[in-house]
Amino acid sequence: MSGNLAAVVEIAEKSGFDRDLWVAWLRTQLVEGWRPGEWDPETLLFRGDVNNPQTAALRCSTDGCEVVTKSRGRCTACAKEFRASGLSEEEFNAAFRPAPGRRNLEPGTCTVERDGRGCQREFHSRGLCRAHSLQWIKATRAASKRRPFEGTLEEWMRTVAVPHDALAECRVGGCSLEQVTLQDGLCRIHSRRWKDFLGTVDFVPDLGGWVERETPYMAVHHFSLAPLSEVGRLEMLYVLQQRDLRHQKIEPPAIRAVVKGLEGVECLVTAGPGVFDSSNFSGAANVVSLVREVAWSIQQGRDRFLGIEPMDKLVWDMKAVIYASGRTERRPPGTRTARVDFTLVTQPWLREAVMEWARSTRPANTRFRRHVASCVVASNVLARLPGGGMDPSSVRFAEMTLVADAFRKLIKRDGELQTSKHRADSLTALYTILDFGRSAGLLNELHGTFARHSQHRIVREDSNEDEIGKAIPESVIRQLDAHLDHFGDEFPYRGYPPEDISAMLRAIYRVLRDTGRRPREVLSLKRDCLEFEGDGWLLIWNNYKGKRMRRRLPISRETAEQIQAWAKHREGLVTPSRSQSYLFPAVSEVGEFAYMSTQYLSRAMRMWVTSIDKIHSEGTGRDGRPVPFDRDKIYPYAFRHSYAQRHADAEVPIDVLKDLMDHRSTDTTARYYKVSLKRKQEAVKKVRVHVVDRHGNPAPMSSNKAYEMRSVAVPFGGCTEPSNVKAGGHACPIRFQCAGCGFYRPDPSYLAAIEDQIRDLKADKETALAMDTDEFVIRNLQDQIDSFKKIAANMHEQIDALPEAEREELLESVKVLRKSRAARGRMLPLTVIKHGESST
Repeated sequence: MSGNLAAVVEIAEKSGFDRDLWVAWLRTQLVEGWRPGEWDPETLLFRGDVNNPQTAALRCSTDGCEVVTKSRGRCTACAKEFRASGLSEEEFNAAFRPAPGRRNLEPGTCTVERDGRGCQREFHSRGLCRAHSLQWIKATRAASKRRPFEGTLEEWMRTVAVPHDALAECRVGGCSLEQVTLQDGLCRIHSRRWKDFLGTVDFVPDLGGWVERETPYMAVHHFSLAPLSEVGRLEMLYVLQQRDLRHQKIEPPAIRAVVKGLEGVECLVTAGPGVFDSSNFSGAANVVSLVREVAWSIQQGRDRFLGIEPMDKLVWDMKAVIYASGRTERRPPGTRTARVDFTLVTQPWLREAVMEWARSTRPANTRFRRHVASCVVASNVLARLPGGGMDPSSVRFAEMTLVADAFRKLIKRDGELQTSKHRADSLTALYTILDFGRSAGLLNELHGTFARHSQHRIVREDSNEDEIGKAIPESVIRQLDAHLDHFGDEFPYRGYPPEDISAMLRAIYRVLRDTGRRPREVLSLKRDCLEFEGDGWLLIWNNYKGKRMRRRLPISRETAEQIQAWAKHREGLVTPSRSQSYLFPAVSEVGEFAYMSTQYLSRAMRMWVTSIDKIHSEGTGRDGRPVPFDRDKIYPYAFRHSYAQRHADAEVPIDVLKDLMDHRSTDTTARYYKVSLKRKQEAVKKVRVHVVDRHGNPAPMSSNKAYEMRSVAVPFGGCTEPSNVKAGGHACPIRFQCAGCGFYRPDPSYLAAIEDQIRDLKADKETALAMDTDEFVIRNLQDQIDSFKKIAANMHEQIDALPEAEREELLESVKVLRKSRAARGRMLPLTVIKHGESST
């Protein structure tokens, strides 16, 4: 079988299965009055309501167009008109009006009307029914016995045309088209189908039997169960109603494809697996998904019919378990059901304890799987012992020691040791099962020493809350920014137009980058998440990890404007009703969260990052060429590390950064400063060899320590004058006239400050001239200007003479030192250095 459907369901005819009882049971399960206004049980026709959010049928987004589409956006014809127009969305929406006949809803009626009575026949062309259309053609055609009508169509409709009564509807159940042949009572479409059918058979078929199985005229939002057998109709209706109860949408086009593939199957529950082979159906993903859903629902219905509950089996179908428990919010409905195999726990006493724990407590999915996995670990250890641990009275303290040792050595799939927290939590999960089994009376025979002991405890190491050191370098972020317009290209987010998907993902990226919040904290932002206080904006967010809600974070005006821009764009989106209050809506009405899930964001970012042609790291290889950056290090959470590292690099006070990150302890925040110190030391190592004296001649420093001793001495460079260094740069004997001092030692990281000083000195000179000051004042200012100019020119010349690779490394080091000095005593701007900014 293709698609591995056999692994999902096994529907085979069982000996002794009573089909009549199955049919009777199905009738008791069907919901009377299901989908009023949409489902007609008499004609077996479903007409999707475009206003029902649970039906995948939407009107074209173009004003005046009545065409129904399967997803949000324009219909095919309007989309083609839009592309050909060359207009913007706003201009096209304001100017374009589709033709009156553009529709795929119920067929309209003729527009002829006389004396308040309208023609009741079906619309054909030019707003006329077939009879009036032919009469108009004859009236305007020259004839030998009379003159043709010379007026307009509107005049002919008012003065000549006579309204007709409606014709009888087609014999095919649910077909709203009118009969065109009195002999067989079929419409134009079914009359043609009947003739085609007659040409394919060698016998005289029964028209009544053919009509009973024939589908009516249907639009994109219609489907019919008429082609199925009598039992198949009941089974398919049961499947659709169960799907409805699980809050899954009804998709008429996919259902039509599935019905077509199941024609001729007398009973789905006794059909072999080959009936549900994907090769029997169209290749569309949603159709194959629905086929799986049909097969799974029939299997679950059969189990219910036989009195088998999902949690009675040794292998649990988690989708069935979740729906049986009524907790559908735990996991969005999927087509490939996850299974939990309790046979992996080979000891019956332990297996029954964990199964009963799961039945009684109904834990969340993650907790449930951890506890089962812990029992599997313990079972594997016991299975290797004599007797396999089958007798609960034989397992004691020694066996528990072996089990605890196995948890201490738990490894990941890649062979690395699991974190101490994971190993400790897993061992605790086993203890939870044993405690539950004893309290429930299931483990009365289990020896008392097979329990938790202090010497078996796994010590939890100090957790690294934010995986410090995994920040994305700012040079990489700048490269990502340059390709941001392509974030979301071709990413599927069911039901949303491509341009809206891209706009939403770009907005999420900017908030991640500029605020340093965790991915879920960003995705769960409310539409009213901004607050203006004093002279700045605050972001209102929820710290789910720390269980601290409605936190406030200062953000830049630019970030606030970007959030506001997306919020305005979002107002025009058709979103799930449960997502109305969220900034980034969910993909559908079902699922764990009412906003975009972190899984969707991670997949979208991975797809985008992979599509970028080149991403360079900060360093260069031995050949002098940029080294490619490891793309696996670019993921949503990493932007939180970048935000924190950015502030630590700029020496933002640790207590301020602690509050910005919402850390509980400064110990976590302090780790970023250790990384920052290492970066600064590397930057100093590169810059210290480019130090010059006051004449611009090279005067490299011998060590990082020598550089750091005078790096805070003066505003325009370093100072080696002993008394000034000792005073922290506050005791200059010549009042900071650095340009004329022999102890002055500038380097490229001070070029920007030197050039600012040159401009300030020029302004002071102009002021002095205007004040008619003495000549020595003017001369002093000009000498300082000339000296600083010479220093700056020499440093630029030395930088330009470096090989390109060394120059780039030097300029990156310059940025690190500049930011470090610039942030002392003030808050760092929340956005990264812009692409193309000057390093000097």
